[in-house]
Amino acid sequence: MNEDYLLRLQSGVAAWNAWRATDPALRPALAHAPLRAMDLSEANLSRANLSGADLRGTRLSGADLRGADLRGANLFKAELTGAQLADCDLRGVRFLNPNQLRSAVGWQDAWRDEDLALDAPLPKAP
Repeated sequence: MNEDYLLRLQSGVAAWNAWRATDPALRPALAHAPLRAMDLSEANLSRANLSGADLRGTRLSGADLRGADLRGANLFKAELTGAQLADCDLRGVRFLNPNQLRSAVGWQDAWRDEDLALDAPLPKAP
């Protein structure tokens, strides 16, 4: 985890999104970040490495998580309504339930485990 990225995110979503706009190709390193109970609604977390992150109770409503790596993240009671999950890696996430997943956008195109197939085809491995 990059401490500078964590501090930027903790300074607020507006500042974070403005900073992300300056380098859209950046892959923020936030693996194992302590993001519990934060309000990250509408945050641009696309392509971020959030593997193993503590997202318990975090609001991610409307967040852009396209292409993000969430493998092993803890999503217990995380709010995902309207979050964009296309091409997101959700394999091995902890405490993600079907209702959370269905409230998001593009979840059908996210990499996910068989128990989260939810009657939609799983993406094929490259």
